[in-house]
Amino acid sequence: MNGALISLSRKRNLTNSSKYFYIAYMNRFFKVLGPGLLFASTAIGVSHLVQSTRAGMIYGFGFLLVIVGINILKYPFFEYGTRYAAGTGESLIDGYRSLGKWAILTYFLVMVVSLFFVSAAVFQVTAVFMQELFQLHETAYRLLPLLLIIGSSFLILAWGKYQFLDGFIKLVGLVMILGVAISFILVLYKGSAAPSDQFEAPEIWSIGTLPFAIALMGWMPTAVDLSTWNSLWTLEKQKASGYQSSVKEATREFALGYWISAVLAVMFLTLGSYLVYGTDTVIISGSAGFANQVIHLFTAAMGEWSYYVIATAAFCIMYGTSLGVLDGYSRALKRTSEVLFKAGVVTDEKWHLAALSVTALGGFSLCYGLSGNPKGFLLLVDIATVLSFLFAPIVATLNYRLVTRKKFPEEHRPKFIMRAISLLGIVTLSILSLVYMGYYFGMVD
Repeated sequence: MNGALISLSRKRNLTNSSKYFYIAYMNRFFKVLGPGLLFASTAIGVSHLVQSTRAGMIYGFGFLLVIVGINILKYPFFEYGTRYAAGTGESLIDGYRSLGKWAILTYFLVMVVSLFFVSAAVFQVTAVFMQELFQLHETAYRLLPLLLIIGSSFLILAWGKYQFLDGFIKLVGLVMILGVAISFILVLYKGSAAPSDQFEAPEIWSIGTLPFAIALMGWMPTAVDLSTWNSLWTLEKQKASGYQSSVKEATREFALGYWISAVLAVMFLTLGSYLVYGTDTVIISGSAGFANQVIHLFTAAMGEWSYYVIATAAFCIMYGTSLGVLDGYSRALKRTSEVLFKAGVVTDEKWHLAALSVTALGGFSLCYGLSGNPKGFLLLVDIATVLSFLFAPIVATLNYRLVTRKKFPEEHRPKFIMRAISLLGIVTLSILSLVYMGYYFGMVD
């Protein structure tokens, strides 16, 4: 009898211990949770809503392996941002400076060139989805959505800062993930649209598709130079939560967000392929028309009743992306400027507001300059994504060097598989960049 009681007591103790361990683990996880989801929500914007969907609409599943492959090859370079911050307590930008002034100057030039194009592309796409949601198509409202998006984002980040961004992104990211997942399941259940007898499949593996392929990969899942944001967000999360996460905890949280974004890219590709590819549907290049077309992809799966639900979700995720881009570029510009030029007389708050202002005004100016071009919407996206791809090998090499050098703690250095993928990624990105430049300058036919 006593033996049975002892055995039962031991089982209860084990159960209680497991329960306490699980609760403690989840508490630690939620203290770390944030930067990875912030990354995912930022990535889901243009690269998924526009580029992945457009790839499926035009080429079907022809770029499926490209999307999967580029997500795998780019993963280490983004993860290194989180790894370096958690392992050293400083950002990648500080790490670049420790490599030498040439490294931080190289990153600064890359960031300044891409900053305005990337922020402008994201602001413009967000404005387009806002126009569609609220039906603001009249000429009098042409710049109103853009001004509201940039202005409100500026005010939120100037006063609400990271805490608001962290909470908002988690909310809209969850809404969009659920919306895409439900649409994806319904589309698979209904099957693909009936093909047209006149449809001729476009040639995929030809030099003529190279510009589109490069643009697609440039922001799949997003630009490599945005990896500095992961390190800055990781440090900010630790500061906000008061919890010093380990490298393993931080990189696991980032991996969750990253691979969620990768899976969603395939889902968007599937939606475009199943509902448009092979039909007589004409892909609209104009801004409002394309946004309407994307939203109707979802409503075709879920029913017309869902139009405003989908339009709201699409706008929310793009608004979250705008916030993420404005915050990320401002933080990167602020920290890089501090490292390079700070004289010690300007307060951190003034640097922050100055960086926000430069990013917001630069993005708006570029959007305004292209506002008269009916195809300026997709042109801006393609320019931004191509630039991001061409800069990718440079930043990828800097990130790899930081986490594999002797100064970085040995226990935090990437394992053999990660290093192998990194080297393959650097070589692949470099070769494709050279091929594209040869194509652009007429050296490759």
